[in-house]
Amino acid sequence: MEPTLKELESSLRSAVQKFSDELQGVRSNRPSVQLIEDVRVECYGEQMTVQQLGSLSIAPPRTIEINVWDKTAISAIMKAIQDTKAGVSVSNDGNTVRVSLPALTEERREEFTKLTKKMAETARIQIRGLRDDANKKIKAAQDAKTISEDQAFKQKEQAQKQVEGANEKIEKSLQGKIAELNE
Repeated sequence: MEPTLKELESSLRSAVQKFSDELQGVRSNRPSVQLIEDVRVECYGEQMTVQQLGSLSIAPPRTIEINVWDKTAISAIMKAIQDTKAGVSVSNDGNTVRVSLPALTEERREEFTKLTKKMAETARIQIRGLRDDANKKIKAAQDAKTISEDQAFKQKEQAQKQVEGANEKIEKSLQGKIAELNE
């Protein structure tokens, strides 16, 4: 495989992964530790994430539990989560902080659906940009006579197939998240 196509494949893979990671951060009716694991907490005189201060787990149906390693950090963790304005309720009992997610209203579902569609479109735009860059490199190689016209045509076809595959993955992830939001 040509270096341009390998570079494109790697870039596409990272764009799809970035989109999937962003989707995990969008709240749905299912609790996900990704919603709070990266929340910044002012603790011990520095900024730390929730996942650095305790272990996170899911307690069905809509609760995330944080088993805090140091009791002195509980109030800081609770305050940081409440400050995110994520629409969750926070409580504690000893060493465990419980984050309860209320059921999504229809309005919030529509809001989150719009947000995920916007995120998907941003990812598609990024993918188109990557394809255009690859096509420019292929054209430059053809103009420099390092590859023939047939090779350039085949490479552009392969690049388009890679882009279509990445777009299919994004669409599949998007549809999965929309279905999850509508549960």
